[in-house]
Amino acid sequence: MHFPSFCFCRLLLVALLSLAASFSGYAESRFEAFTVPGVTLRGNPLGDPAERRVAVFTPENVPADSALFTVYYLPGYGGGADSFLGAGGGSFARALGELAQVRIPLRMVVVDCRNRWGGSQYLNSSAQGNYADYVLDEVIPSVEKHFGAPVSAHKRLIAGHSSGGFGALRLAMLRPELFGGVVALSPDTDFEVTHRELLARWAKHVSQRQLEAYKAAPDKCIMPSSSEVQLALGLSAAYAPKGSDAPGDFEWLYDGAGVWREEVWKRWLEQDPVVLARRNPKVFGASQNVYLDGPDQDSFGAQKGALALWEAISKHTHSVFFEPRGGHADFMSERFCRGIEWVCGREPRRVP
Repeated sequence: MHFPSFCFCRLLLVALLSLAASFSGYAESRFEAFTVPGVTLRGNPLGDPAERRVAVFTPENVPADSALFTVYYLPGYGGGADSFLGAGGGSFARALGELAQVRIPLRMVVVDCRNRWGGSQYLNSSAQGNYADYVLDEVIPSVEKHFGAPVSAHKRLIAGHSSGGFGALRLAMLRPELFGGVVALSPDTDFEVTHRELLARWAKHVSQRQLEAYKAAPDKCIMPSSSEVQLALGLSAAYAPKGSDAPGDFEWLYDGAGVWREEVWKRWLEQDPVVLARRNPKVFGASQNVYLDGPDQDSFGAQKGALALWEAISKHTHSVFFEPRGGHADFMSERFCRGIEWVCGREPRRVP
């Protein structure tokens, strides 16, 4: 009389244990290091390392026939793969495990494109090296040869935060056939609104003597004590290189008398996603999904730039702008997951 009930309970217990084991597999997944030789970066003018590590997360217990998405994540200025390989990757690992449980199994690859001053903006430049080529032509093929490629470009995504958000937008513009979706969190955009005033505050009082010391060869270089000046140096190397005849050198926004150089600023604007989109509203591919966000208390005003970009592309691109509460780097894993859900056609979550 009680035998069927006993069998049912036993079967239920086995099912629950299997489910728990599945969930614990997701919880225990971690980012692993994978080395990319960096052939593209060999001999770079700043003497930065060519061989770099990327951090790769692959969810466990995903069926072999599962349509696994791959997202290439570009950290913000000064960020790299290392922080994801330690405890810092825990929140993202848990969030990616949760995505896998709701049928968005996602391999995440965190790229390292740092230079002497902190970041490369993920662009090619004779003043720093060819970081766009490094990501597009070396990191992606190396990772996908080793770990496996997504079944189609539609399932290859690119994402990033701050400078990484800028990089995600620009690389998606450069190779629209390569990425099905873009998630740009607090991206650097609309430089006239978000950058110009800050740069005037950071760069105007740098003397020519200091500038030459900052740009000197690796064994003679003196690093600035100000993180803001380091940022201005890195951005200048990305946006205003002097050219192949002067490797490692770039134009500064102020002359020796402290006067703003408008001709140099125009070179910065040539890389501004908002300027590019206003010039060509179809700058993204017809099949690309573009997710933009910027918190309402963003200290860099990134929400203003993200909104301006969305307004420029919205009539021609499947895109959305979201303005959560908080600051520039608040609720990062939640915001990232929300963007992934939207790009993948799911109902996006609420962010605290």
